[in-house]
Amino acid sequence: MQAEEFPLGQYEELTDTKPHDADAKWAAMKSPVMLSWASTDVRYGKHHVPQLAKLSNACTLKAWRGERVNAQAVLWTNTDLNDVEMLVSDLRSGANVIPASKVRSHFVRYVMTDELNKDGKGGCGCRENKAEWDSSIVADALDINKWLPVQRKTAQPLWVNVWVPEDAKPGTYTGTITVRGGGMDDKVLNLSLQVVNRTLPSPREWHLNLDLWQNPYAVARYYKVPLWSKEHFDAMRPIMKMVADAGLSSITASIMHKPWNGQTEDHFDSMVTRIKRLDGSWKYDYAVFDRWVDFMMNEIGVKGLISCYTMIPWELSFDYYDEATNRVQFIKAEPGDEAYAEYWGSFLRDFARHLKQKGWFEKTAISMDERSMEAMQAAIKVIKEADPDFKITLAGNYHDEIQADLYYLCIPYGARFPENVLKERRAKGQISTYYTCCTEPFPGTFSFSNPADAAWIGIHAVAGDYDGYLRWSVNSWTRDPLRDSRFRTWAAGDTYSIYPGPRSSIRFERLVEGLQDAEKIWQLRNHYKKTGDKSRLARLNKKLAEFTPANMTAEKERNAGVMVRELERLLNE
Repeated sequence: MQAEEFPLGQYEELTDTKPHDADAKWAAMKSPVMLSWASTDVRYGKHHVPQLAKLSNACTLKAWRGERVNAQAVLWTNTDLNDVEMLVSDLRSGANVIPASKVRSHFVRYVMTDELNKDGKGGCGCRENKAEWDSSIVADALDINKWLPVQRKTAQPLWVNVWVPEDAKPGTYTGTITVRGGGMDDKVLNLSLQVVNRTLPSPREWHLNLDLWQNPYAVARYYKVPLWSKEHFDAMRPIMKMVADAGLSSITASIMHKPWNGQTEDHFDSMVTRIKRLDGSWKYDYAVFDRWVDFMMNEIGVKGLISCYTMIPWELSFDYYDEATNRVQFIKAEPGDEAYAEYWGSFLRDFARHLKQKGWFEKTAISMDERSMEAMQAAIKVIKEADPDFKITLAGNYHDEIQADLYYLCIPYGARFPENVLKERRAKGQISTYYTCCTEPFPGTFSFSNPADAAWIGIHAVAGDYDGYLRWSVNSWTRDPLRDSRFRTWAAGDTYSIYPGPRSSIRFERLVEGLQDAEKIWQLRNHYKKTGDKSRLARLNKKLAEFTPANMTAEKERNAGVMVRELERLLNE
């Protein structure tokens, strides 16, 4: 039976060709089916008996009101199980209730992954020949299906996420998760949640600026719907809502054809149509741009920057429809060329007019990434001549010569803003953030990365004194993203962290955990300063200072989960 090309419901994972635990090890299980709470820091192997410090059917979590907290259990079996499902109860604390609808349970699904580069120093570079890379299946995607068959001699991780209501009364809430299925007796996991007397604001109110680039083109391809149709927006709605619920601050808009030269499976196209009339004048159609921005702002609720990419693409070739030839034509020009200034200057003047008419000008930025200082200087000149009030952004290396012109400047992990510059930028209301990509082996959000790496990322944003964090991809899916996260250019999982469905992932939920921790740090620092609690403030700042590259060793990177848990204990006092 041929596998469905782009599944959204039930699907079969790829076969793991790695060595499995021997039959004797499975036969030594105390009972044919076992279930225990486990660690969120571990990706449990599908064909290996889980190695747990102790077996437990009781889990205790601690959370602020408004916070999302995670737990992981693992089921392993030496007999085939049919239609396994999880039944979640309400969580109760006396007369107070957190309804079961706030408790999400997921089967953790396995996806094909690979590895870092052979030198272990990152995940960038060509990977066309998958056979050259050590590949295996790894637990990552959080399934939306409510039942799943579990084959004998396999482990099936289970993920639980509780989103505590902002109006929950402080106290200790208890409930159960019942795991049942054909071929097994019902098994019960006990869950205890202590809600402390502090409130985490809603994600859109968090102080960190979160910029996760959205790819609407990948959604159209995978869901097999016409681009920008009603069906396309219907498919995108829950996906983009999932990203917004992580605190998303920016809307990703493409204002030219292939701004990144088609580096992803689904290239970005222009959301603006450029027409060169017979008389040589220009006409611009913003229908797609307007609909996308309106959707993200008013339906999804992203009220921050509209980041428009890019005036300096990887391939310096710029498209337009030419009425004289009745064809799409391309202008090849570099920043500094007269043709470049004419092409972009005409567009930017009209774009500014349109944005002001829509009331979006103050929210919109012309955005570039990883371009040279000289190219940026030439582009900045064209932008300022078109409208001196245009906002400009760059994700790339720090250059003192141009930083003052950049409303939003995002520099690579490990780079620092000069203290005086950071102070000046904040005084002017400018945004200064950092990003990670395929370059860093740590902290990684590859599908094989340690789960705690993702939580470390948000905490580091505060520890490194940045205003936020950028990741160039959240849903630029591979050809078969539910089954195979490997890609032709970078280490597996680099192009996406949420799956079609939409399905979250271990790494996405842990990223949200770290972003929540960052907001909790901000809230507690303010509270301790106002109340004069210098002791707790000093203790928090001392622990936070550990979340910097200079402090990290290979051993600490492997055990980042220990660091995260130690910090979270302070945040939940």
